[in-house]
Amino acid sequence: MLDQKLIRENPATVEENLSLRGKVFNISYVNKLTIEKKEIDIEISNLQFESKKLSKLIGQEISNSKNINSPELNNLKKKGNEYKIKISEFEEKQRILDKKINNEISNLPNFPSKDAPIGKDESDNVQVKTWGDPLEKENLKSHWEIGESLNLFDSIKSTKISKSRFITLIGNGARLERALINFMLDMHTKNGYLELMPPALVNSESLNGSGQLPKFSNESFKCSNDDLWLSPTAEVPLTAFHRNEIIDPQQLPIKYVAYSPCFRREAGSYGKDTKGLIRLHQFNKVELYWFCEPSKSLEAHQMITSDAESILKKLNLPYRLIDICTGDLGFSSSRTFDLEVWLPSSKCYREISSCSNCLDFQARRSSIRTKIDKKNAYLHTLNGSGLAIGRTMAAILENGQQQDGSVKIPDALVPYFGSNSLKLD
Repeated sequence: MLDQKLIRENPATVEENLSLRGKVFNISYVNKLTIEKKEIDIEISNLQFESKKLSKLIGQEISNSKNINSPELNNLKKKGNEYKIKISEFEEKQRILDKKINNEISNLPNFPSKDAPIGKDESDNVQVKTWGDPLEKENLKSHWEIGESLNLFDSIKSTKISKSRFITLIGNGARLERALINFMLDMHTKNGYLELMPPALVNSESLNGSGQLPKFSNESFKCSNDDLWLSPTAEVPLTAFHRNEIIDPQQLPIKYVAYSPCFRREAGSYGKDTKGLIRLHQFNKVELYWFCEPSKSLEAHQMITSDAESILKKLNLPYRLIDICTGDLGFSSSRTFDLEVWLPSSKCYREISSCSNCLDFQARRSSIRTKIDKKNAYLHTLNGSGLAIGRTMAAILENGQQQDGSVKIPDALVPYFGSNSLKLD
């Protein structure tokens, strides 16, 4: 969430920063509301000051007067009641304005970083580096063809259970998924992350705090009888884990890793990636999350990205790192590095992790602070997939495919999977 004071005092600066996203943002209405709110805040403060003075005067008058029903005392009490009524009326106006302002600001995205490439859409994203040697051969099978031939998963029968874009993992497919989850969790916990296993259902306040609500309500699944939603990513409960807290600076940085099932409607993506493991309504993911001091979040962004990269390197999966341009940034992110893994069947790289620095955007929405020079200050939050499990499996199947139809398992994963290859049983 953007700073209300900044919107009130520097609306032109706010619009200029938001315009880097390639869209026009007119904040004149919310600017007007914040000015009205400030005026009401001052009015309430003045009335409360006068009311306290009057209360003190009434107390003194009662102590000094022999007649508690004297005209002077009754006039003072009457004036005191008038102050209370006025304060109550202004506080009601304040509550209404607070709600309007919050609704308006909640729909404004984060400022893009000055270091992010300027651009309109994904075509303006910048490739920073590549790692590994992409497999490039003719007649390579797609991961869903490999999965079907080795009986690793079934999407057709899954439609009987739920609907399209769900998948049931079978035998070695389920075993490989479990191996990847455990491998990633072990890697990250050895690297200093504390493992959490949060609830899969989250409330509206949690979604709002991380930036999924109100803007992206159509992309999440909601429980009709409760204020609960299926979590779209572990980023949501991990942000909410410290909501409304002031964290001791000596505890920072806090680094969490969490496995979670994720649920998304994939709104607007129909017709894309309808086969296989790339774009499902339900998928598993290992998430990395940092809370850190504001002065250290740029360095933390490099580190969380490196931690996600380490998984791809251990699995020997070719990938590239992309610096996301201002027009393609996610709603809550100030700067994002995408990791894209090589999928040889389609001869292209596909996103497998987005590592984002959200600065104080989520911490402000969730009221997560620390002490800096003995004053309360909002923390910076960072998140990144470490990694998306289904897409990692897809990459292993395609990059490890052999001429005999088997799939070579990466050496680092063998102790977890229990074999160095996938074959039809």
